[in-house]
This record gives sequence, structure tokens and C-alpha cells, in this order.
Amino acid sequence: MRKCVIFNPTARGDKARRFRRHLDAIAHESALKMTTVAGGARQLAKDAVAEGFEIIVAGGGDGTVNEVLNGIGDAPDGFERARLGVLPLGTVNVFAREMGIPSKLESAWELIQKERESKIDLPWVEFGANGSRQKRYFVQLAGAGLDARAIELVKWQVKKVVGPLAYVMAGFHALLGPPSKIGVTGGNHSSAGGLVMIGNGLLYGGEFRLFHNADLRDGLLEICVLPRVNLLTLVRCSPELLLRGVFFSSLHELFQAESVTLTSESPTPIQIDGELIGQLPATFSLERSRLRVIAP
Repeated sequence: MRKCVIFNPTARGDKARRFRRHLDAIAHESALKMTTVAGGARQLAKDAVAEGFEIIVAGGGDGTVNEVLNGIGDAPDGFERARLGVLPLGTVNVFAREMGIPSKLESAWELIQKERESKIDLPWVEFGANGSRQKRYFVQLAGAGLDARAIELVKWQVKKVVGPLAYVMAGFHALLGPPSKIGVTGGNHSSAGGLVMIGNGLLYGGEFRLFHNADLRDGLLEICVLPRVNLLTLVRCSPELLLRGVFFSSLHELFQAESVTLTSESPTPIQIDGELIGQLPATFSLERSRLRVIAP
């Protein structure tokens, strides 16, 4: 199959440097498209579908994967015409971990060469931005409230040094801002909270196992609601998250639904796959077995 690798040539870090050392070898087996502007991977992926590439590889972290995913979705019949591949070059690489894609560059590229396809559900969110309704796909997780504010506050230099712990630290910082009250309605469930996370897979932020019943192919979203988000909640959650990778079950509500709507009376940010995109209100749903991923 024809392959195209999309990557940021200015990406920093050891993984990016190792990737650049292998560019010549990769270039013999695929086309290379380099981003030149922030967010440029989306247009490059759309163009790659139009050019007939059948495997489009995101070389980067979860943000790059999200851009490439949406670029494939922008192309007519993009998800029927192209498969998503991942070379995990980011700091956390949650989706790659979820799919069992090797963290070692050479092993990840060998996997892509095998062209083994796995079909999974494709989540999406519809939200308001710039005076209109927009739709964006995501592969792993979305969040609203404190979660999105923490992502806004995470510093790249800190994330590089301490990894997922950077998000916990940013969460404490985000508590200094005004709290959100988010209304949550999905299936037969209705609740409210200061932090809502919506996923398709098991993992959150790296090794944190948030959604215990998650199945990438069951046609259901996983929803986690923290009714109270304050300093005490984070203090109680942090040891369990860092040591065992789980939340205290008494601190949150978990349920499943085919779709869920979030609302808030105050401005409340949304993130998908670690990238801020807009504000509530928003509706989340998924398309069953729509996304084809190169995976073990």
C-alpha cells in the first residue's frame, strides 16, 4: 500500500531526533510530508488522501495524530480510502499505548510495514466556535472543565521532564481559576460536575486506567464525571493516580452512552486528545467501526 508520513520537522526531544536520523530509510519506503505551520498536518493528511495514499502515518504525539485523523476525515470518503498509522514521537502517546503500538521507532515502523489493520469506533464532538457549529474527530479522550484548563496551563518544558505528572501539577494550578458547573445528559443518565472526561479507550494521560469497562469496538462512549473538583479532591486522587494509575471510585461517576451532551452557564473549555478546541455546549457521539488503524 502507498504510505505517507506526516511530521513536524521542528519537533523537539530525543524521539524526534532519532526519527530524523532514520528519515532517509523511511523516505525509501514512503512519501514524507513536513508541516510548516501549527495545525498544518490536517491539510497535509487531506491532500494525502486525494493523492491516493492508502496509509497515512502521523509522526508525532497525540495532537499530531488528531490533526492527521481530522485531515483524513476532511477528504471525501477519507476513512474508506485511507488507514491511520502512528509513529509515537510525543511525550505521552496515549493512543499508541492504547493500541499497543511500540514506543521504539524502529519497531513502530516495522509494524506499519506489515500493514495489519484494526477497525475501531470513531468518536466525534460537535461544538460552537467562531459563531458556527463545528465537528471534530478524536481518537482517545475529550474533556471539559478543569481537565481542559489544566492542558492550557501545561508547560512543554515541564512535561518533557516529568511526563504525565505535569498534568497533575497543572490541575492544581487550574484550581486557582473559577470553577465550572457542567450539566451532563446521556442515555438514561443525568448529572453535573466540575470536570467531565469522555473516552473510547481505557487510558487517560498515559498509564492512568480511567475507564475500566472501555472497549474500542462496543459502540459506546465512556463518561467520567467528577461532581466536586477542589483541592481536597485532587489531593485524594493524586496518590492513587501516580502509584496505581486509577481514581478512587467514590470520587467520580462512570457510565456509558452512545452520545452525551455537555452544557454550562459559564465559559467552559473543551479539549480533545490534549488540544484545546472551543467551549461548551457540545455533543459527543461516535461512528461504530469507522476508523481503520495499523496496529498489532
